[in-house]
Amino acid sequence: MPAAVHRGGALAAAALLVGLSATAGCAGNTGARGERTEPQAVGQPPSPPPAPELPSSLTDQELTWRTCPAAPEYGAGGPPQPPEPMPDGTQWRCASMKAPLDYDEPDGTTIDVALVRARSQAEGDERIGSLIFNFGGPGGSGVTTLPVSGADFATLHERYDLVSFDPRGVARTAPVRCLSDRELDAYHQEATVPTNRAEGEEYLDEQTAYARACERNSGGVLPHVRTMDTARDMDLMREVLGDDTLHYFGISYGTELGGVYAHLYPENVGRAVFDAVVDPTLDPAESGLNQTKGFQLALTNFLKACDEDGECPIGDTPAQGEQAIVDLLERLEERPLRTSDPDGRELNASLASAGIALSLYSQDFWQILTEGLQDAMDDDDGTLLLRLSDLLNGRRDDGTYDNSQAALTAISCADAEPRYTLDDVREWLPRFREASPVFGETAAWGLVSCHDWPVEGVWEHPEVSAPGAAPILLIGTTGDPATPYEGAERMAEQLGEEAVVLTYRGEGHGAYNGGDPCVRKEVDAYLLEGDVPEPDAECGGA
Repeated sequence: MPAAVHRGGALAAAALLVGLSATAGCAGNTGARGERTEPQAVGQPPSPPPAPELPSSLTDQELTWRTCPAAPEYGAGGPPQPPEPMPDGTQWRCASMKAPLDYDEPDGTTIDVALVRARSQAEGDERIGSLIFNFGGPGGSGVTTLPVSGADFATLHERYDLVSFDPRGVARTAPVRCLSDRELDAYHQEATVPTNRAEGEEYLDEQTAYARACERNSGGVLPHVRTMDTARDMDLMREVLGDDTLHYFGISYGTELGGVYAHLYPENVGRAVFDAVVDPTLDPAESGLNQTKGFQLALTNFLKACDEDGECPIGDTPAQGEQAIVDLLERLEERPLRTSDPDGRELNASLASAGIALSLYSQDFWQILTEGLQDAMDDDDGTLLLRLSDLLNGRRDDGTYDNSQAALTAISCADAEPRYTLDDVREWLPRFREASPVFGETAAWGLVSCHDWPVEGVWEHPEVSAPGAAPILLIGTTGDPATPYEGAERMAEQLGEEAVVLTYRGEGHGAYNGGDPCVRKEVDAYLLEGDVPEPDAECGGA
């Protein structure tokens, strides 16, 4: 499941969130195109190759910062426009950094990594350096998301340059392209969950067609979008920006990226925060099951809150509400609902599931979810749930899509070595169904999203051990739907003894921008003053 949602609201969600169908990434036991591969030692990621020696043309390059171009995401649904300045008036500036397409050939072809920055006005000892953000996905655009949510980081901007980037394969950085906008509309409209072997084979054929389209349109990029490659881009970025250490704020998948960076460059880790932490110890199947449980927990909490507010229009009890949602999805498998969409799209079960999932990332969406479910159940109107699914799928108001879905698949499949088969799905389905009657079926079939992918993966799970690294602050949220709390504890164990977990007893995916003053106080004190919280520190739960 995808990226972090902040208090930037629907606009940030549109930039960050990607499809439910790729929930667990790529998993299973076969290599690219279904061929068997020789396994590594069970559970052990491959050791990374030595850091490449980069030519001075890359390490000494000077970035040219210009006014950021207008973009639809900055227009809040209106015409494209440049990003709004920071509250203190600082304008956002954009640049591109040259990086090797293939780090094994650092003198070869380069790509342009898109960057965005709000320069701090601090000088002398008050200035700390650059604070680099990754907002998750994989597939989220930092160049879009940081300016949209920049006001949330105004306090950090007092001493840091706020910097983010589009990782390779994403948005403005060597973007992965698979299907056209019209093809994506058809892809989502035709999506169904297989119910028998024949439908399962057809589902795999559709995955093959998708993989072929990605190879046809982006084959030169696909082998070079791994998380390890992006981590190396970040160290080059650190050097080009003039920082001795990398100060970092990673959210959701950004915590996995940060962990891989810390493993590759422990001596270069500065002050780093991991919020909504990915569990690095799980293989893709286990991760998908864990996320399914997390979304079911968030749905249960949503239904309880609906019931506490009075007469819940979805059901008189949480159990009845859940059953009503299950019944709705079953009806939608047979008969999609009309919507007021100008392109004539209908709401099917897959899109409804995506809309429900989007709404569970933040309590800010809960009332909208209630209204959307009520419209669908009582009035046979799927418009609002369709709009919510559009946010998750990266579809803009004008009918165009960002490339977050394609990038998520490309990065996940380039990383993950396992591949699932139909037999694997059949074996896992009972556990997914037990984990969630609402999301389990869809999530289990998401395990074959790397079927026939043209690039082999490299690990079952990422290596994040970072002996000798500076303290890293991890934030785990007890009600997080996409990255359950236990992931923070396990990431801390893998990183090493210097890692510290801050527990936030609350809801949502990502705690820093969730509005809790305690979380902000602890994180700001660490990033601005270097004050590491106590190991058993907690916030929320009032």
